Amino acid sequence: MSQTNLVAAEIANMLLQAEAIKLSPSKPFQWSSGWNSPIYCDNRVTLSFPTFRTYIKESLAAKIKAEFPNVAAIAGVATAGIPQGALVADLLELPFIYVRPKAKEHGMGNQIEGKVTPGQKVVLVEDLISTGGSSLKAAKALIAQDIEVLGMVAIFTYGFGVADENFAQAGIQLHCLSNYDEMLTVAVASGYIKASDLDSLAQWRKNPSIWGV
Repeated sequence: MSQTNLVAAEIANMLLQAEAIKLSPSKPFQWSSGWNSPIYCDNRVTLSFPTFRTYIKESLAAKIKAEFPNVAAIAGVATAGIPQGALVADLLELPFIYVRPKAKEHGMGNQIEGKVTPGQKVVLVEDLISTGGSSLKAAKALIAQDIEVLGMVAIFTYGFGVADENFAQAGIQLHCLSNYDEMLTVAVASGYIKASDLDSLAQWRKNPSIWGV
């Protein structure tokens, strides 16, 4: 198994152990979009587990160094990407900024918080990729300020095809430490779910908007 696959499996295992990922094929969750989903993911939970937090931080930093050696600053995507990004920036001894979904309606009216310089080479840190919409919105906010966005790293992705399309169209590189397929493999091996659940779980990823309707 490659180092990349080892990291993906280890992080999937950590997310399941910390209950940052919860799977419920028979009693699905409902997302704010209205989609029924057999999975709920909140990677912020891992921040409460020092061992997991450290492993994720070090893995994100290693991925950034490998893929984006010219990085000059780290940007967190609000809100869940802020603590992860700050941890990574501290480890890499780089400046840290974060990007709000929209500009503040008071004070300085900032959408980007922290010191930024035109031409600065930045890597965005995100905790979860679904469709990629909010993540790419943050990237576009930086680009609008003449910041050079080298790419984005994230802890986990559902692996939706629409996300791949959105990042490709935006011309933004995306690297995720772990993913839905790897997580299912770990979940079955650990007895978290039954192998008989896999077909339904795979169907959700193919057609999440109509799954369970």
